Amino acid sequence: MIKVTLIALSKLKEKYLKDASDEYLKRLSRYCKLQVVEIEPERLNDNPSQNEINSALEKEAQAVFKRIPESSYVAAMCIEGKKLSSEDFAKTLSSAQFSSGGITFIIGSSYGLADSVKKRADIRLSVSDMTFPHQLFRIMLLEQIYRGFKINEGSAYHK
Repeated sequence: MIKVTLIALSKLKEKYLKDASDEYLKRLSRYCKLQVVEIEPERLNDNPSQNEINSALEKEAQAVFKRIPESSYVAAMCIEGKKLSSEDFAKTLSSAQFSSGGITFIIGSSYGLADSVKKRADIRLSVSDMTFPHQLFRIMLLEQIYRGFKINEGSAYHK
């Protein structure tokens, strides 16, 4: 069974989002061993300088690096990343399953991810040019991971 790690620089705060997350975690337990790692993002004032942002991102990066499982295929979720269809995303899951010690998805803080995290990634992924709240995006990513496993098994879930 593939190991999937989701590292998020945020916590789910709303009950309905926690409920949605729990539902996908339950569904995914059939396909993978999923671990969600929540990291508290660095606090910044309301109008931080670019240097302050870069410093915060690097501190977050150090926390992220400590939690990436050894030999894991790493997918950094970032706006400038590659956009994949659900079918191609499923192929990425399948490839990672057979070529590594699992797959790790990283969702950055509200300022994104440090360049060092993006450079460490095996792939940079984006789901849209639109901006989504981090908590909602986590649910969207969990759904796509679930959809990817369903596609790979040939299920009718993906129409």
